[in-house]
Amino acid sequence: MSDLTKTPEPGTPADGPGTATAPAAPAPEASAAPIPAVDPRLLVREEGLKGYWTEFTRKVRGGELGSLPVFIGLIVIAIVFQMQNDKFLSASSVANIAVYSAGLGIMAVGIVFVLILGEIDLSVGSVAGVGAAVWAVLNVSNGMNDWLAVAIALLSGLALGLLHGVFFAKIGVPAFVVTLAGFLGWSGLQIWMLGSEGSINTPSGGIVENLTGYYFEDKAAAYGLALVAVLGYAASLLLDARRRKAAALPSRPVSEIVLRTAVVAVFCFVVAYVLNEPEGARGLPLALVLFLAVLVVADFVARRTTFGRQVFAVGGSAEAARRAGINVDRVRIVVFGLSGMLAAFGGLFVASLSGGATKNLGSGNTLMLVIAAAVIGGTSLFGGRGKVWSALLGMIVIQSIQQGLNLLGMASEIQYMITGAVLLAAVVIDSVSRRTQKTAGRA
Repeated sequence: MSDLTKTPEPGTPADGPGTATAPAAPAPEASAAPIPAVDPRLLVREEGLKGYWTEFTRKVRGGELGSLPVFIGLIVIAIVFQMQNDKFLSASSVANIAVYSAGLGIMAVGIVFVLILGEIDLSVGSVAGVGAAVWAVLNVSNGMNDWLAVAIALLSGLALGLLHGVFFAKIGVPAFVVTLAGFLGWSGLQIWMLGSEGSINTPSGGIVENLTGYYFEDKAAAYGLALVAVLGYAASLLLDARRRKAAALPSRPVSEIVLRTAVVAVFCFVVAYVLNEPEGARGLPLALVLFLAVLVVADFVARRTTFGRQVFAVGGSAEAARRAGINVDRVRIVVFGLSGMLAAFGGLFVASLSGGATKNLGSGNTLMLVIAAAVIGGTSLFGGRGKVWSALLGMIVIQSIQQGLNLLGMASEIQYMITGAVLLAAVVIDSVSRRTQKTAGRA
């Protein structure tokens, strides 16, 4: 190669004599690391109470209300009904709210997953009735082992839910139509299974009767459950903070973890005291324990597993989830199967309360109350947003209203109107919240 084509060395004239060149800039030190940019919104907690207030107001202005409307509603409900009747917060009243919330609340957990997908399941009431009928026919009419009959009842609900999911995901029939057909078809199956009498009574002392009829009378049970709940909550906060620190992400300071744990501890131990100490208390209801167990497991699945994250992804945008490699059909089928199994489980609680499996179990306002509980608790009807604990919060709101109105001697039609108004308010809040988030560029 000719010398004329060589690249000039740094500092060497490139155009011949007389051409001045600037000295080369010194190379940056290899040890100088770039300073990472930090979102200032993640640093507000360092400002103390002022920072927390700033963060809170920012979220409210951006439409991120979370469970705030539900908690405010519960406080208002408690104050209003306690002023009207001082028995509203008594031990028996609180226990009734907990027991009556369990069955429908478990069904609402399944609906939460379906709503996160952006779909609807209208069959939960009839699937609950089939689950109760399967158990009653196998155990009461044919003498099958109680535990085995309960297991088959749950599997029957799972099978029906999976069938709905297959028609929806694989064949393309809208979920509304599939589950509406299921509502009608499984109601007929329920009536056929129960025969001409139309009901099978729950045997005394059996598993199903104890679902809502058994109470842990030992005071240590309620206080022990409260302690386990508080320790579990604190451990989850500490574990989350540890993971975020390991990933070099901002995390909650210890002071906030202590404060949050203290608030939860006060609430849990007050409820335990109410269930144990006052006159007329029966202790910790088994129904509440089982309901909380379902909530904890479902919350873990939703927030800590790959499947749970896939459910939120599909609910946010099914096409984007598909392009990301998620098996959208499988997620949809499993979610409807989960909804069916929890519906059957909830049906056993309803059978326990009503004294047996009947042809009317799961009919009436069961479906509306289950969906209302999920929505009132904060799960969006538009998909992609919600929490499993919405089922608990929403069902407590509904049952608290019904309990308070019952103590005041209000007619059932008044209860329906008030519950409908609360449901409408929840949907309006959700719609306004989503619109505000879009305006703020956060949706």
